Amino acid sequence: MATEPITVHAIINGQPISTDKKQPRENPANPEEIVGYAPVNSREDTVQAIEAAYQAFGSWKTSAVEERIERMRRAIEKLRAAIPDLARLLSREHGKPLYDAEGEFAISLMWMEFACDHVKEVVQEEVRQHEKGKTIISHDPIGVVSAITPWNYPISLSTIKIAPAILTGNTMVLKPSPFAPLAVSKVAEIISAEFPPGVLNLVHGEADVGVELTSHPKVAKIAFTGGTKTAKHIIKAASETIKKMTLELGGNDAAIILPGFDVNDERAMRRLVISNFLTAGQICMIAKRVYVHRSLYDEFVKKYREAADKWIRVGDPFHPQVTIGPVNNLGQVKYVQSLIDDAQQRGAEVIKLGKVVDPELFERGYFMQPTIVLGCDYHDPIVVEEQFGPTLPILPFDDEEQVIALHNESIYGLTSSVWGKEEDAIRVARRIEAGTTMINTAAVQGLDVRFPFGGVKQSGVGREYGLEGIRSYTETHVINIPTELELPYIPE
Repeated sequence: MATEPITVHAIINGQPISTDKKQPRENPANPEEIVGYAPVNSREDTVQAIEAAYQAFGSWKTSAVEERIERMRRAIEKLRAAIPDLARLLSREHGKPLYDAEGEFAISLMWMEFACDHVKEVVQEEVRQHEKGKTIISHDPIGVVSAITPWNYPISLSTIKIAPAILTGNTMVLKPSPFAPLAVSKVAEIISAEFPPGVLNLVHGEADVGVELTSHPKVAKIAFTGGTKTAKHIIKAASETIKKMTLELGGNDAAIILPGFDVNDERAMRRLVISNFLTAGQICMIAKRVYVHRSLYDEFVKKYREAADKWIRVGDPFHPQVTIGPVNNLGQVKYVQSLIDDAQQRGAEVIKLGKVVDPELFERGYFMQPTIVLGCDYHDPIVVEEQFGPTLPILPFDDEEQVIALHNESIYGLTSSVWGKEEDAIRVARRIEAGTTMINTAAVQGLDVRFPFGGVKQSGVGREYGLEGIRSYTETHVINIPTELELPYIPE
């Protein structure tokens, strides 16, 4: 049932800021329905937000870590209470089913609580006594952080940055994607209200806003999740002032099915299907290509189709039986379909999976029925490019050397998965070039916020989650206090 559109605001120095120009956000399940409006901020607004964060940093960096934790825990509890409404809003603006939206909030709060539990450990000052005197090692806040986040997991990919940045004493300007701006704005509003003005600021906008956030001299660090092409522009913009950066970028994550994998294990097959098609395949760490040992290939495809047909139900995100909603936006639909069309023109077989729950709604919205693609060449675009949608190439391989080479020749290396007997899977995993490799699971099912997450090669720089994710928002400061001052050797 449609409801009245909401309007969200920017937040600058603790105050809601309205703009004359607003960007509508449609419901991807029913594009004629406008879910809400977000402001289109100017470059001047962005400068004002950066200045507010810069001024707030002067006092926030000296605040006690206990105060930061207490404030963040209050925000967590308010977010927890708001989940029923916020998850519905996220589902409507994004297209992901309600269970998926609720799961995103659960992961977000889990991470925020972990950060609260462990930030003291990360920023704890070390004092080392040694034969030459004493050394103090502190972990200080960096300054103003620009956080730029994507539309696919807007809550978790914002809180993954907000929590460690603020808890370690930094201030922030957050810019969400215009394809999912509403729920994350409400989240930022709740968090911002628990902190002094200027600690967390929020702006929306177009390319000029992004340019200011990545080039302004008072921004000390950029935290970006998004495409590799955009990241290259960010790196160039940041180069003039040599900013710190954490970049979580594209991925073309592979699942490798070894000969020891049991194709009759229905639970394992279901895990694999979910790892391919959760959130309509729009997850950076989802398994986007599957390599199957040739001895299993035919039977694997048969059992995979059976598992997929049982789990996949495409339709209204609020329907209790639906597992996959629409694709988030029309541009992404066109891109994914272009890859499928190209594969068919090259001779590949495209097989539809699952069931469409409401054919009439399906035709109105940005829906795509999930597909597998068979008979591809190893270097076809649908295999080597990041599809970011509900289609999956499945390819045979002959031996470990071949599949490891196929995996590692990609320009990406975010996550990967190996499926089979544990000993064999670990052996293969050790040779894979990726930030994370999962064994007999993949994607969100294998995510653990206690451990670092990030990519190698063109999949990113730095790590999020885990203690490393918290520490990435600090600078290490060494203070040496020698007991005896000796001049270095100087020849006469």
